[in-house]
Amino acid sequence: MRALKRFFLEEDGMGTVEVILIIVVLVGLVIIFKDNITQIVEDLFDKITTKTSSV
Repeated sequence: MRALKRFFLEEDGMGTVEVILIIVVLVGLVIIFKDNITQIVEDLFDKITTKTSSV
């Protein structure tokens, strides 16, 4: 029980929590804008393929 209480009172874990929250937000944004991101990446690869074939 003491170990659990110390765990919650430690501030060292706050950095970890912040990183996890940032990752969750980024994953949420990727899920929301998945179709847009996919279209942008496909357009970029099409342009790269077109430009490299002309060289």
